[in-house]
Amino acid sequence: MNKVFSVVLLGLLLLVVSSASYWLGGGFEKNSMPKISQEEKQPSYWVAPMDPNYRRDQPGKSPMGMALVPVYESSEGEVRISPSVEHNLGVRTGEVTLGPMVQHIDTVGYVQLDEEKLSHIHTRVDGWIETLAVSSVGDSVKQGEMIFELYSPALVNAQEEYLLALRSKNTLMADASRQRLEALGLDESVVATLRSTNKVSQRVAFLAPSDGILTSLNVREGMFVNPSLEVVAIGQLDSIWVIAEVFERQAGWLAPGQKVTMSVASYPGEVWHGAVEYIYPELDAMTRTSQVRIRFDNADERLKPNMYAQLRIEAGNAEPHLSVPAEAVIRGASVGGESRDRVVVRINEGTYRSVGVKTGMESAGRIEVIEGLNERDVVVISGQFLIDSESNIEAEAKRMSDPAND
Repeated sequence: MNKVFSVVLLGLLLLVVSSASYWLGGGFEKNSMPKISQEEKQPSYWVAPMDPNYRRDQPGKSPMGMALVPVYESSEGEVRISPSVEHNLGVRTGEVTLGPMVQHIDTVGYVQLDEEKLSHIHTRVDGWIETLAVSSVGDSVKQGEMIFELYSPALVNAQEEYLLALRSKNTLMADASRQRLEALGLDESVVATLRSTNKVSQRVAFLAPSDGILTSLNVREGMFVNPSLEVVAIGQLDSIWVIAEVFERQAGWLAPGQKVTMSVASYPGEVWHGAVEYIYPELDAMTRTSQVRIRFDNADERLKPNMYAQLRIEAGNAEPHLSVPAEAVIRGASVGGESRDRVVVRINEGTYRSVGVKTGMESAGRIEVIEGLNERDVVVISGQFLIDSESNIEAEAKRMSDPAND
């Protein structure tokens, strides 16, 4: 019962294909020469238009009542198509070219502070925060501005020792006392003020080491602090990092120094230019992605931490590759019992053949061809599916009729 159903289903499928071929205007001239040549040559045999395995030595009709089609000797798997059928099929061709293939990786990421420009401020002695010049995370600070004043008995004693050393005219002792003050965290400008005024300060000012914004603030006025406590952290915005996620299959395309363009939703139409700075060594086990760090200049400080960014990485290399238009490739077809990609190659005017190819990377509408084609071969990029179907039907019929296969 299943065999009968399969035969009926195959018959219906062949009827649809045959009808489509006739509607396209004249059908395929399978293994036949142009009309002038056909008048000079005799057909090798006749086949049913819907069943290539039904062959006769003379004209007639198929079991379905259709006229048999003459077949002329030609190379195995070739299909010859009349100009009218090419027109009806909308056959278009493209060329196999040799050249560089730039791989674009489109991905997303998040803006972060440049961690190489983060400053963490601790006191190096115990003490109390007497004055706090900043109020909250996000406050802007300028290099040299006071952040807080600290009262510490240890710092008071160190200042007194320094002034005593200066009064004693002992240069070695004075230098050692000055180095001790610097080791305890006093800024050079504070030490210079102490030397010029010759007066001990009960409250010692701690200054901002650079321009930036507060990324953390862990104290309030009057709090007792010790060296283990981070008082404040300052981050700079003149350059930022973007951490992007790249799929595992694309990770091998990456290299430091590759150019990157970025856009953010806050500024539509604007583009930032940066470069891949670092490729993280570990792959995320959950998302199967590799992280990439990209640096961008941000002198106007419009890019803010945690902004969502869309990126394009120009990956790959400049080595030449054979490639064809992406639409020319018929994916995952069976060729000689092996699953391979195929393309339809134009042998000459009106003659085509399906060819198995090994493909590689895809970029900018083209697919790399590792083997199966040569430079300047012409491939079909529109209408190739019907031609490929006819080519493989004929090639299989030729193989089955060959006595060597019996």
